[in-house]
Amino acid sequence: HNLEMKHLPGADPELVLLSLRYEELERIPLSDMTREEINQLVQELGFYRKETPDAPVPEEFQFAPARPLPILLPRQAPTADCKTPPKRDKEEHPDL
Repeated sequence: HNLEMKHLPGADPELVLLSLRYEELERIPLSDMTREEINQLVQELGFYRKETPDAPVPEEFQFAPARPLPILLPRQAPTADCKTPPKRDKEEHPDL
């Protein structure tokens, strides 16, 4: 569920993880992996495999994020003294 295969002739196979806003989060090369290893990777990333193509998807897997989404806090407005809200850490990404 929520996994799409696109064949690009001449390109090395890779898994491209996107955010809910379709922003690229990560690329994982698949050239040296077997089919079983790729299936295991997708499962470890948290994607749901339907038993049949028309089977329902459990609610917790509807958006099938590769990693759990954090609880997003509302954006803080600048304060009266015109200071801006604190910046996020370099490694922190709002869509992870």
